[in-house]
Amino acid sequence: MNMKQWLEDIKNAENKKAMPILSFPSVQLLDITVNQLISDSDLQAKGMEMIASKVDSLACVSMMDLSVEAEAFGCDVVFSDDEVPTITGTLITTEEEAVDLVVPEVGSARTGIYINAIRKAVGLINDRPVFAGVIGPFSLAGRLMDVTEAMINCYTEPKMVHIVLEKVTEFIIKYILEYKKVGANGVVMAEPLAGLLSPDLAAEFSATYVKQIVDAVQTDDFIVIYHNCGNNTIQMIDSIISTGSSAYHFGDAIDMEEMLSLIPGDIITMGNVSPSHQFKGGTAQSIKEETKDIMTRCCKHSNFVISSGCDIPPTSSWDNIEAFFQAVDEFYSN
Repeated sequence: MNMKQWLEDIKNAENKKAMPILSFPSVQLLDITVNQLISDSDLQAKGMEMIASKVDSLACVSMMDLSVEAEAFGCDVVFSDDEVPTITGTLITTEEEAVDLVVPEVGSARTGIYINAIRKAVGLINDRPVFAGVIGPFSLAGRLMDVTEAMINCYTEPKMVHIVLEKVTEFIIKYILEYKKVGANGVVMAEPLAGLLSPDLAAEFSATYVKQIVDAVQTDDFIVIYHNCGNNTIQMIDSIISTGSSAYHFGDAIDMEEMLSLIPGDIITMGNVSPSHQFKGGTAQSIKEETKDIMTRCCKHSNFVISSGCDIPPTSSWDNIEAFFQAVDEFYSN
Protein backbone atom coordinates (compact mmCIF):
# COMPACT_ATOMS: atom_id res chain seq x y z
CA MET A 1 0.00 0.00 0.00
CA ASN A 2 1.24 3.49 -0.84
CA MET A 3 0.94 5.04 2.61
CA LYS A 4 1.80 8.53 1.44
CA GLN A 5 -1.19 8.32 -0.89
CA TRP A 6 -3.28 6.89 1.95
CA LEU A 7 -2.55 10.01 3.99
CA GLU A 8 -3.31 12.25 1.04
CA ASP A 9 -6.64 10.49 0.48
CA ILE A 10 -7.52 11.03 4.15
CA LYS A 11 -6.74 14.72 3.90
CA ASN A 12 -8.92 15.06 0.79
CA ALA A 13 -11.85 13.08 2.19
CA GLU A 14 -14.83 15.15 3.24
CA ASN A 15 -15.90 12.58 5.85
CA LYS A 16 -12.97 11.06 7.69
CA LYS A 17 -13.07 7.80 9.61
CA ALA A 18 -11.79 7.81 13.17
CA MET A 19 -8.47 6.25 14.15
CA PRO A 20 -8.40 5.62 17.90
CA ILE A 21 -5.51 3.72 19.45
CA LEU A 22 -7.74 0.78 20.19
CA SER A 23 -6.20 -2.57 21.03
CA PHE A 24 -6.17 -3.51 24.73
CA PRO A 25 -10.01 -3.61 25.04
CA SER A 26 -9.81 -6.71 22.84
CA VAL A 27 -9.34 -8.61 26.12
CA GLN A 28 -13.07 -8.19 26.70
CA LEU A 29 -13.94 -9.56 23.26
CA LEU A 30 -11.58 -12.49 23.73
CA ASP A 31 -12.59 -13.02 27.39
CA ILE A 32 -8.97 -13.15 28.52
CA THR A 33 -6.67 -11.17 30.83
CA VAL A 34 -4.18 -8.50 29.80
CA ASN A 35 -1.42 -10.84 30.94
CA GLN A 36 -2.64 -13.50 28.54
CA LEU A 37 -2.89 -11.00 25.68
CA ILE A 38 0.65 -9.65 26.00
CA SER A 39 2.09 -13.16 26.13
CA ASP A 40 0.49 -14.68 23.02
CA SER A 41 0.88 -13.56 19.40
CA ASP A 42 -2.17 -15.54 18.27
CA LEU A 43 -4.40 -13.77 20.79
CA GLN A 44 -2.99 -10.37 19.83
CA ALA A 45 -3.63 -10.96 16.13
CA LYS A 46 -7.09 -12.38 16.78
CA GLY A 47 -7.92 -9.42 19.01
CA MET A 48 -6.88 -6.97 16.30
CA GLU A 49 -9.01 -8.85 13.78
CA MET A 50 -12.03 -8.80 16.11
CA ILE A 51 -11.69 -5.06 16.66
CA ALA A 52 -11.35 -4.47 12.91
CA SER A 53 -14.57 -6.40 12.32
CA LYS A 54 -16.38 -4.52 15.10
CA VAL A 55 -15.49 -0.88 14.31
CA ASP A 56 -15.08 1.05 11.05
CA SER A 57 -11.72 2.64 11.79
CA LEU A 58 -9.12 4.12 9.44
CA ALA A 59 -6.52 1.59 10.52
CA CYS A 60 -5.87 -1.22 12.96
CA VAL A 61 -3.33 -0.30 15.64
CA SER A 62 -1.43 -2.75 17.81
CA MET A 63 -0.92 -2.28 21.53
CA MET A 64 0.92 0.69 22.97
CA ASP A 65 2.80 -1.44 25.50
CA LEU A 66 5.73 0.72 26.58
CA SER A 67 7.31 -2.06 28.65
CA VAL A 68 8.24 -4.36 25.76
CA GLU A 69 11.46 -2.73 24.56
CA ALA A 70 12.68 -1.90 28.08
CA GLU A 71 12.17 -5.53 29.10
CA ALA A 72 14.34 -6.59 26.16
CA PHE A 73 17.13 -4.40 27.57
CA GLY A 74 16.80 -6.16 30.93
CA CYS A 75 14.32 -4.07 32.93
CA ASP A 76 11.94 -5.71 35.38
CA VAL A 77 8.25 -5.62 34.45
CA VAL A 78 5.18 -5.63 36.65
CA PHE A 79 2.38 -7.63 35.01
CA SER A 80 -1.34 -7.45 35.77
CA ASP A 81 -4.52 -9.16 34.67
CA ASP A 82 -6.37 -5.91 33.96
CA GLU A 83 -3.73 -3.18 33.54
CA VAL A 84 -1.01 -2.43 30.99
CA PRO A 85 2.44 -3.71 32.10
CA THR A 86 4.79 -1.23 33.79
CA ILE A 87 8.54 -1.04 34.36
CA THR A 88 10.01 -1.12 37.86
CA GLY A 89 13.52 -0.41 39.09
CA THR A 90 16.47 1.27 37.40
CA LEU A 91 18.93 -0.28 34.96
CA ILE A 92 21.33 2.64 34.31
CA THR A 93 22.62 4.97 37.05
CA THR A 94 26.16 5.81 35.90
CA GLU A 95 27.98 6.66 32.70
CA GLU A 96 29.94 3.43 33.03
CA GLU A 97 26.73 1.43 33.10
CA ALA A 98 25.55 3.33 30.04
CA VAL A 99 28.74 2.47 28.18
CA ASP A 100 28.40 -1.19 29.17
CA LEU A 101 24.73 -1.38 28.16
CA VAL A 102 24.25 -4.14 25.61
CA VAL A 103 21.84 -3.56 22.74
CA PRO A 104 19.58 -6.63 22.69
CA GLU A 105 18.74 -8.68 19.65
CA VAL A 106 15.38 -7.97 18.06
CA GLY A 107 13.15 -10.88 19.02
CA SER A 108 14.44 -11.12 22.58
CA ALA A 109 12.02 -11.13 25.52
CA ARG A 110 8.51 -10.31 24.25
CA THR A 111 9.58 -8.37 21.14
CA GLY A 112 9.41 -11.62 19.19
CA ILE A 113 5.81 -12.18 20.30
CA TYR A 114 4.81 -8.69 19.19
CA ILE A 115 6.52 -9.06 15.80
CA ASN A 116 4.81 -12.40 15.21
CA ALA A 117 1.49 -10.86 16.21
CA ILE A 118 1.81 -8.25 13.46
CA ARG A 119 2.90 -10.92 10.98
CA LYS A 120 -0.31 -12.81 11.75
CA ALA A 121 -2.52 -9.70 11.91
CA VAL A 122 -1.61 -8.52 8.41
CA GLY A 123 -2.70 -11.94 7.16
CA LEU A 124 -6.09 -11.51 8.82
CA ILE A 125 -6.80 -7.81 8.14
CA ASN A 126 -6.75 -6.69 4.52
CA ASP A 127 -9.27 -3.85 4.34
CA ARG A 128 -7.19 -1.20 6.16
CA PRO A 129 -3.58 -0.53 7.18
CA VAL A 130 -2.07 -2.33 10.16
CA PHE A 131 0.23 -0.36 12.47
CA ALA A 132 2.59 -1.76 15.07
CA GLY A 133 3.26 0.10 18.31
CA VAL A 134 6.76 1.08 19.42
CA ILE A 135 8.24 3.30 22.08
CA GLY A 136 10.16 6.48 21.29
CA PRO A 137 13.87 6.92 22.13
CA PHE A 138 13.69 9.28 25.12
CA SER A 139 10.74 7.40 26.59
CA LEU A 140 12.73 4.16 26.36
CA ALA A 141 15.86 5.76 27.79
CA GLY A 142 13.73 7.06 30.66
CA ARG A 143 12.59 3.57 31.51
CA LEU A 144 16.18 2.36 31.61
CA MET A 145 17.36 5.27 33.81
CA ASP A 146 14.13 5.88 35.79
CA VAL A 147 11.72 8.47 34.45
CA THR A 148 12.47 11.20 36.99
CA GLU A 149 16.22 10.62 36.92
CA ALA A 150 16.26 10.72 33.12
CA MET A 151 14.89 14.25 33.12
CA ILE A 152 17.35 15.36 35.80
CA ASN A 153 20.21 13.66 33.95
CA CYS A 154 19.54 15.83 30.90
CA TYR A 155 20.95 18.67 33.02
CA THR A 156 23.46 16.86 35.23
CA GLU A 157 24.68 13.92 33.10
CA PRO A 158 23.92 14.81 29.48
CA LYS A 159 26.73 12.64 28.11
CA MET A 160 25.30 9.58 29.85
CA VAL A 161 21.84 10.31 28.46
CA HIS A 162 23.21 10.62 24.93
CA ILE A 163 25.08 7.31 25.26
CA VAL A 164 21.85 5.57 26.28
CA LEU A 165 19.90 7.34 23.53
CA GLU A 166 22.35 6.21 20.86
CA LYS A 167 21.91 2.60 21.95
CA VAL A 168 18.14 2.63 22.25
CA THR A 169 17.87 4.38 18.88
CA GLU A 170 19.93 1.62 17.28
CA PHE A 171 17.58 -0.97 18.77
CA ILE A 172 14.36 0.86 17.85
CA ILE A 173 15.47 1.17 14.21
CA LYS A 174 16.16 -2.57 13.99
CA TYR A 175 12.89 -3.35 15.76
CA ILE A 176 10.83 -1.19 13.41
CA LEU A 177 12.56 -2.62 10.34
CA GLU A 178 11.49 -6.08 11.49
CA TYR A 179 7.89 -4.89 11.70
CA LYS A 180 8.29 -3.52 8.19
CA LYS A 181 9.70 -6.86 7.02
CA VAL A 182 6.69 -8.83 8.31
CA GLY A 183 4.20 -6.57 6.54
CA ALA A 184 3.20 -3.70 8.83
CA ASN A 185 2.17 -0.52 7.03
CA GLY A 186 3.85 1.64 9.65
CA VAL A 187 4.32 2.24 13.35
CA VAL A 188 2.81 4.49 15.97
CA MET A 189 5.80 5.68 17.96
CA ALA A 190 4.96 6.74 21.52
CA GLU A 191 7.30 9.41 22.93
CA PRO A 192 5.28 10.72 25.91
CA LEU A 193 8.18 11.30 28.29
CA ALA A 194 9.61 13.93 25.95
CA GLY A 195 6.39 15.88 26.45
CA LEU A 196 7.54 16.71 29.99
CA LEU A 197 10.81 18.33 28.87
CA SER A 198 11.48 21.96 28.02
CA PRO A 199 11.43 22.72 24.27
CA ASP A 200 15.23 22.97 24.10
CA LEU A 201 15.77 19.70 25.94
CA ALA A 202 13.10 17.95 23.88
CA ALA A 203 14.85 19.05 20.69
CA GLU A 204 18.23 17.76 21.91
CA PHE A 205 17.25 14.57 23.70
CA SER A 206 14.20 13.45 21.75
CA ALA A 207 13.58 15.01 18.34
CA THR A 208 17.16 14.49 17.15
CA TYR A 209 16.91 10.75 17.77
CA VAL A 210 13.33 10.41 16.54
CA LYS A 211 14.48 11.97 13.26
CA GLN A 212 17.28 9.39 12.99
CA ILE A 213 14.68 6.64 13.36
CA VAL A 214 12.27 8.20 10.88
CA ASP A 215 15.03 8.72 8.31
CA ALA A 216 16.06 5.06 8.66
CA VAL A 217 12.64 3.42 8.34
CA GLN A 218 10.11 5.68 6.64
CA THR A 219 9.30 5.13 2.95
CA ASP A 220 6.30 5.63 0.67
CA ASP A 221 4.90 2.28 1.79
CA PHE A 222 5.80 2.51 5.48
CA ILE A 223 5.15 5.52 7.71
CA VAL A 224 5.83 6.70 11.23
CA ILE A 225 3.00 8.27 13.22
CA TYR A 226 4.52 10.21 16.11
CA HIS A 227 2.53 10.15 19.37
CA ASN A 228 3.12 12.39 22.37
CA CYS A 229 0.56 12.89 25.15
CA GLY A 230 2.74 15.23 27.23
CA ASN A 231 1.47 18.62 28.31
CA ASN A 232 4.33 20.62 26.76
CA THR A 233 3.86 19.47 23.17
CA ILE A 234 2.47 22.80 21.97
CA GLN A 235 5.62 24.57 23.16
CA MET A 236 7.89 22.03 21.44
CA ILE A 237 5.92 21.58 18.22
CA ASP A 238 8.72 22.96 16.01
CA SER A 239 11.13 20.21 17.04
CA ILE A 240 8.37 17.59 16.86
CA ILE A 241 7.60 18.56 13.26
CA SER A 242 11.34 18.56 12.48
CA THR A 243 11.38 14.76 13.01
CA GLY A 244 9.79 14.35 9.58
CA SER A 245 7.18 11.87 10.77
CA SER A 246 4.36 11.34 8.29
CA ALA A 247 1.59 12.09 10.81
CA TYR A 248 1.22 13.23 14.42
CA HIS A 249 -0.98 12.14 17.31
CA PHE A 250 -1.51 14.11 20.54
CA GLY A 251 -3.06 13.49 23.94
CA ASP A 252 -5.82 15.23 25.83
CA ALA A 253 -3.42 17.32 27.95
CA ILE A 254 -3.40 19.96 25.21
CA ASP A 255 -5.94 22.00 23.24
CA MET A 256 -6.23 20.22 19.90
CA GLU A 257 -7.57 23.30 18.13
CA GLU A 258 -4.58 25.34 19.24
CA MET A 259 -2.19 22.58 18.20
CA LEU A 260 -3.69 22.41 14.72
CA SER A 261 -3.08 26.12 14.24
CA LEU A 262 0.65 25.43 14.61
CA ILE A 263 0.92 22.45 12.25
CA PRO A 264 1.23 22.73 8.45
CA GLY A 265 -2.10 21.96 6.80
CA ASP A 266 -0.69 19.15 4.69
CA ILE A 267 0.31 17.00 7.71
CA ILE A 268 -2.29 14.64 9.15
CA THR A 269 -2.78 15.30 12.87
CA MET A 270 -4.85 13.15 15.24
CA GLY A 271 -6.36 13.35 18.72
CA ASN A 272 -7.58 13.71 21.41
CA VAL A 273 -10.65 12.34 23.25
CA SER A 274 -9.58 11.49 26.80
CA PRO A 275 -8.84 7.77 27.29
CA SER A 276 -9.15 7.97 31.09
CA HIS A 277 -11.95 10.49 31.56
CA GLN A 278 -14.12 9.41 28.63
CA PHE A 279 -13.33 5.96 27.19
CA LYS A 280 -12.74 4.47 30.64
CA GLY A 281 -14.41 6.86 33.08
CA GLY A 282 -17.13 8.49 31.02
CA THR A 283 -20.57 7.52 29.79
CA ALA A 284 -21.88 6.96 26.28
CA GLN A 285 -23.44 10.42 26.44
CA SER A 286 -20.38 12.21 27.79
CA ILE A 287 -18.00 10.68 25.24
CA LYS A 288 -20.38 11.62 22.44
CA GLU A 289 -20.42 15.20 23.68
CA GLU A 290 -16.62 15.46 23.96
CA THR A 291 -16.07 13.81 20.59
CA LYS A 292 -18.47 16.14 18.82
CA ASP A 293 -17.04 19.18 20.61
CA ILE A 294 -13.50 18.36 19.47
CA MET A 295 -14.68 17.67 15.94
CA THR A 296 -16.69 20.90 15.80
CA ARG A 297 -13.60 22.90 16.73
CA CYS A 298 -11.04 20.91 14.73
CA CYS A 299 -12.64 19.44 11.61
CA LYS A 300 -12.40 22.83 9.88
CA HIS A 301 -8.80 21.71 9.39
CA SER A 302 -8.67 19.24 6.48
CA ASN A 303 -5.68 17.49 8.06
CA PHE A 304 -7.48 16.59 11.31
CA VAL A 305 -8.54 13.04 12.20
CA ILE A 306 -10.51 12.35 15.37
CA SER A 307 -8.90 9.82 17.69
CA SER A 308 -8.41 8.87 21.30
CA GLY A 309 -5.82 10.94 23.13
CA CYS A 310 -3.71 7.86 23.83
CA ASP A 311 -4.05 4.08 24.09
CA ILE A 312 -7.56 3.17 25.26
CA PRO A 313 -7.35 1.30 28.61
CA PRO A 314 -8.17 -2.43 28.65
CA THR A 315 -11.23 -2.12 30.91
CA SER A 316 -12.84 0.74 28.96
CA SER A 317 -16.53 0.18 28.30
CA TRP A 318 -17.35 -1.05 24.81
CA ASP A 319 -20.54 1.00 25.11
CA ASN A 320 -18.32 4.08 25.32
CA ILE A 321 -16.11 2.92 22.46
CA GLU A 322 -19.13 2.34 20.24
CA ALA A 323 -20.60 5.70 21.30
CA PHE A 324 -17.38 7.36 20.13
CA PHE A 325 -17.80 5.88 16.64
CA GLN A 326 -21.50 6.76 16.65
CA ALA A 327 -20.59 10.37 17.47
CA VAL A 328 -18.26 10.50 14.48
CA ASP A 329 -21.00 9.18 12.18
CA GLU A 330 -23.53 11.60 13.62
CA PHE A 331 -21.18 14.56 13.22
CA TYR A 332 -20.71 13.92 9.52
CA SER A 333 -24.39 13.11 8.88
CA ASN A 334 -25.55 16.49 10.21
